Amino acid sequence: MKDVKPRTVNSYCSTVRNHIKPALGRIRLKALTPVHIQMFTNELYEGEDGDGGLSAKTVHNIHGVLHRALQDAVCIGYLKFNVADNTKLPRKQKAEIHPMDKDDVARFLKKIEGHEFETLFRVALFTGMRQGELLGLTWDSINFVNGTITISKQLQRLRDGTGKYVLISPKNNKSRTLTPARDILIRLLKLQTQQMEQRLILGDAWDNPKGFVFTNEYGNHLAVQTVYFKFKKVMEEMGLPDFRFHDLRHTYAVMSLQAGDDIKTLQENLGESFCQGGESSFYK
Repeated sequence: MKDVKPRTVNSYCSTVRNHIKPALGRIRLKALTPVHIQMFTNELYEGEDGDGGLSAKTVHNIHGVLHRALQDAVCIGYLKFNVADNTKLPRKQKAEIHPMDKDDVARFLKKIEGHEFETLFRVALFTGMRQGELLGLTWDSINFVNGTITISKQLQRLRDGTGKYVLISPKNNKSRTLTPARDILIRLLKLQTQQMEQRLILGDAWDNPKGFVFTNEYGNHLAVQTVYFKFKKVMEEMGLPDFRFHDLRHTYAVMSLQAGDDIKTLQENLGESFCQGGESSFYK
């Protein structure tokens, strides 16, 4: 799977181990029929006892892994056709998005003044960068002379039980360059100065060989859970407990459109593909 990212491989393995193999593992490949696949899919969604199972999105994902594996079997001659081709899948519900309005944005900015992650939160809000892109951002990606940020990688935690983090290419494997507001660049420059001072204080104890922008006091990259809990605490104190970190990205999109940015510009800044009719995948 050279064309698949490490966490995706782990996800595939988990899907096979937890869902596909227990249900279909005893059936010989050539004996597998569309009926088997349909019954398997129905049980995933409805639950074995009809008391409710997995979400429609999860069922689609599991079916996708199975379909791809069976298609490989077709390609190498083990099957004559893909028995998962015509499976009827549950309809996926569009996820609701909850961008902040102008008043909420003002309250948010006031709330995070002096917060240890203030710069991280502000960069997220005013650039639309994904959390993994923020955590994987390195100083060599910021050009203070030209006033740009190049997003060419993201930090991702593997779901294999090790808790290991890896730097991988951004979503869609496409780099992009942003031109953030002057205030954002000034804050980043101030953060860089603070890091240099901290490095001098700690000496050999400082550990940031990759040059991460957002780190803890020892130079290590930030953990996803750390950012999650710090952010959720802020939102709970604001009375917005359901607001997700990813909703900062949605808020940026709405603010950009309200400021007069065209769809194509927003698409390029977010690194997203837009469907016909102007609907973007970032809403999903």
